[in-house]
Parts: sequence; structure tokens; C-alpha cells
Amino acid sequence: MGFAELFFIAVGLSMDAFAVSVGKGLGMRRLDMHQAIVIALFFGGFQALMPVAGWFLGAQFAQYVTSVAHWIAFALLAFIGGKMIWDAFHEDAGDDGDGDGAVGLAELVMLAVATSIDALAVGVSFAFLEVSIAPSAALIGVTTFVISLAGVAIGHAFGSRWEKPATVAGGLILILIGVKIVADRFLG
Repeated sequence: MGFAELFFIAVGLSMDAFAVSVGKGLGMRRLDMHQAIVIALFFGGFQALMPVAGWFLGAQFAQYVTSVAHWIAFALLAFIGGKMIWDAFHEDAGDDGDGDGAVGLAELVMLAVATSIDALAVGVSFAFLEVSIAPSAALIGVTTFVISLAGVAIGHAFGSRWEKPATVAGGLILILIGVKIVADRFLG
């Protein structure tokens, strides 16, 4: 898997965190950069750790499923992408309406875990595809950090109009990468 594919996976995975970050930015009366950095660090950190955990889980089973790994990767990415698209139209991504945008530690951990569960599944597919996990996880974490930080600022400045399109785009990116993995297996 090349850098471009990994980057697009990182962008796709970060869209949930972006949507929540936009919601948190909406709740800030003034842009609090310290709070924005803390939010971005939690989201980026969890997005980096979850694929590693998934990779270790997947590596335990890779020898048993190598012949169908491309289908497993496709199914996981399609499911995650489909869920993101579903959630974009059926769930509120997250303004709590408190007005100051402050996020407590428990809420921040809960949001970071919730927005990075899909990265765990991607980590499993990385193990099946024998993707090098350290640079991949670092790229996912850094990309999510940057996008989350931007999400807080965008949410504060522009409102929630981009929240749903970003989540849908992230879901579509993951589904298309899953299709590409299957196509590469049969065509290349």
C-alpha cells in the first residue's frame, strides 16, 4: 500500500474526529487554542494507537486468512465507510450546547475512543495486508491531529455546515479504498 492510499485512509478516518471537532468549535464563544490543541492531541493520539492495537490483533490471525485478506479489508472498510455515511444522516456529531466549548477529560476520552473505533478495524486490515504499522499509525495520528485542530477553528468560524459533507466524504473515501484493494488483488 502506497503513501497516497495511506494518506487517503488517514483523511477518511479523521472525518469523524473532524465532525466532532467542528461541533466543539461551534460551542466556543472565542477560539481557545489551548483547548483546540488538547482536543486535536486526544483525537490524533487515539487515531494513532487504535490501528496499532488492531494490527496486533489482526497479526495473530493473518496466517489463517491470507487468501481472503483482500475481502476482509474490503468488508471492514466498506462497513466503516457505510457507517460513517449512515451516521452523517442519522446522528448529531456533537455540540453539547454549553457555550464555552470546554471538554472534560472523561468526555474527551469517550469522544476520542468513539471517533477512533474505525481505526481499530483498519489496523486489523493492515495486518492482513502486511502494511508497515508504525509509519501508517504515525501518518493517521498526525493527519487526524491537523484535521481536528482545523475542525475546531472551522467550527468556531463558520458553523456546522461542513460537518455532514466531511463525514460523508470520509465514508466514501474508505469505501473506495476497499474497492481498490479488491481490484488490485484481481487486476494487479
